[in-house]
Amino acid sequence: MSNTIKPKPSWVKNQKIDKNFKTVSVPPWDDLKDFKMDPGCYVLVKVYRAKGEIGVAICTYQHVILKEFLGKSGHDIYNHILRYDEKNDKGWFTRFDHAAYLGKELKKAEMALTLGCDYYQE
Repeated sequence: MSNTIKPKPSWVKNQKIDKNFKTVSVPPWDDLKDFKMDPGCYVLVKVYRAKGEIGVAICTYQHVILKEFLGKSGHDIYNHILRYDEKNDKGWFTRFDHAAYLGKELKKAEMALTLGCDYYQE
């Protein structure tokens, strides 16, 4: 057994480092090769500038809009959607990357609303 003390990354303050700690270098994401659809739904994000709100439409792959969630804050919206999904057993978000995508798009929409610039969904 080695008594070597692993150096902490400079941003670590009071946390302890696991004996198996390693830094992982992340390869670039390839939108074509790495993307996988979430079988639960897809989302459309829209900025309603006149109302000062953001809308998220939950859609089936038959292009039917099931619900639209409106709010002023991306944080409020994604938390409500995910709670609604879980509470009502909808199964809309089955992939973590899909939920992360929703959060990213909502932050972009919120910034566009705040700055008064155009929003384009990726």
